[in-house]
Amino acid sequence: MNTAKRLLLLALPALLASPLSLAKEGPDQYPNGSENFMVGALPPAGNYFINYLGYYQGDYRANNGQKVPGLKVSATFDALRFIHVTQQKILGGDWAVHAIVPLVDQRLHTPIPGIGNGSAFGLGDIVIDPLIIGWHFPPDWHLTVGVDIYLPTGKYSKNNPTDSIGANYYSFEPILAFTYLNQGGFEASAKLMYNLKTRNLDTHYQSGNDFHMDYLLAQHFGPWAVGLAGYYLTQTSDDERNGRTVQPDGNRGKVFAYGPAVKYDYKGMSFVASWNHETRVENRFQGNKFFFKWVTAF
Repeated sequence: MNTAKRLLLLALPALLASPLSLAKEGPDQYPNGSENFMVGALPPAGNYFINYLGYYQGDYRANNGQKVPGLKVSATFDALRFIHVTQQKILGGDWAVHAIVPLVDQRLHTPIPGIGNGSAFGLGDIVIDPLIIGWHFPPDWHLTVGVDIYLPTGKYSKNNPTDSIGANYYSFEPILAFTYLNQGGFEASAKLMYNLKTRNLDTHYQSGNDFHMDYLLAQHFGPWAVGLAGYYLTQTSDDERNGRTVQPDGNRGKVFAYGPAVKYDYKGMSFVASWNHETRVENRFQGNKFFFKWVTAF
């Protein structure tokens, strides 16, 4: 068997069991790299809207990091996030709730006979969190915790991954985010997450849990801020099909990404742009991701 065919066979279990869209990048439901500046600082009581516009393009990498010929994805997505910060306190912190509604336009190219290439557009998996708590520790530190719940609302086909956007399972994600911003304008922020997935009942495939984080190191000056941002993910448990580990390595995914980020504040709004380049990838797509984020109160 030649190398190309062997690599494709290694990638097939994950490909056929879970849709390969940008909003998840395989079994993921969270768009890694979407958070950076001031991620740990919950805003004051009020209503807020964040729009995440993104683009991703990548080629699939097998468990040894080798490219799988002919297997690639490109997608544009727009996620609408609504946040309500209440005036209530929990454990001395501010209580907030949020919901995220993603829309995805995906194009998947595969060398699989009978499937080939295809595109899909529609609703992704909606996220809700009824319990977000944020603390502020003057003058420099901010801390926020929560548990996001991912709902299987996205378009899904168990027989054709090119026609799928959603993951077709629930997942639960504890979150801890912090921001350090000193008086000189230096910022260090990170959002740490652990994703716990349920089983896909249509395919009897259990995607493994993973730890992932978004990070940022930046400098603020006036209304501007610039920095280095990115994300890291490592899968901590094996993928399983019908109770058996997917061979050869449980299809465990890994990725590290980095790139520039810039923010501009204007009349109560923030505009953020970032580019992330993915490296050290295994059992995932490897490519480049672009975000443009708009934040405002209403």
